[in-house]
Amino acid sequence: MPRINVPPTRSSLLRVRQDLRFAREGYEILDRKREQLTAELIPLAHNAEVIQQEVWKLLEAAYGALAEARLTMGQERVEWAALAVHKTVDVQLKFRGVMGVSIPVIRAHGSPPEMPYSLGETSATLDEASAAFRAVLAKLPELAELMTSVWRLAGELRKTQRRVNALQYIFIPEYEETVTFIQGVLEEREREDVFRLKLLKNRTAKRV
Repeated sequence: MPRINVPPTRSSLLRVRQDLRFAREGYEILDRKREQLTAELIPLAHNAEVIQQEVWKLLEAAYGALAEARLTMGQERVEWAALAVHKTVDVQLKFRGVMGVSIPVIRAHGSPPEMPYSLGETSATLDEASAAFRAVLAKLPELAELMTSVWRLAGELRKTQRRVNALQYIFIPEYEETVTFIQGVLEEREREDVFRLKLLKNRTAKRV
């Protein structure tokens, strides 16, 4: 295991021990953050997948009905019917913080009218397409909020995981190995000093 390149002195030992303590504290904090991010991410990812599947099904039904409406009514009449939709949906965007990550909160207000065109000039398939697209529109703010939240939390989780791994497998072992090495060198020096002291005492005693 590699160690930090520092001189094996008592001051270095104190400094490395302090750095090791900070690294362990940082690891504990990041490990708790990782657990919290995971706990937040899992239900959001599940909900996002459910809503996304619903939106895909609604879009499939909407485009299928729209294709049939074009066959029965013609492309031009479908386009004229679409021009009757003139209302928009207002979207309000706010943010909340989760473990230092900015998460969007999206709220939509208003919706297009259910029948923006004359019933006598359209087909049932166009009504089906219109209803499906309105359902998609109602789901999009929630889906956008969930997908953005999942993307941001997943990105923060990846960064946190990398930092946890670096501390766990690189920095902390290096500090521990360095502490062990310096302690070993200092202990060896102490034994050598004790041996030299005894040798000096014996020589002094013989001279006396």
